[in-house]
Amino acid sequence: MSYRTQKLIQDGEPKYIRCYDNGGESADRYTVVFTGRYRKNTGNEFVYRGMSTHPCHPQGVGQWGSSQAQIDANKWGFAPPIGRKNHLGTRISFDNLPEDCRRLILRDYKHLWSITDA
Repeated sequence: MSYRTQKLIQDGEPKYIRCYDNGGESADRYTVVFTGRYRKNTGNEFVYRGMSTHPCHPQGVGQWGSSQAQIDANKWGFAPPIGRKNHLGTRISFDNLPEDCRRLILRDYKHLWSITDA
């Protein structure tokens, strides 16, 4: 594994993401916001993914979205710390996402960051 990959994915966890759980208030219960300097690959858009517990299942939800601004930041540009809430739900750690969600997010992350050796 390259030094770059080791810096971007530490112990199997993407470094530049923020995860949220709305407690089941909607079909896309989990939202992951991608952070960092990947936007050269997205037309300068910030991207995120809303998901159900099984986002790749035929009846699951795995919606990709983008925005000109980070969707989880407050008016001062900050996201809540883990355990605190905002309009997306409670911020959680990557490890608290369901397995299928973690697998999908890791795939998305590798694509955004052009990682091929992990």
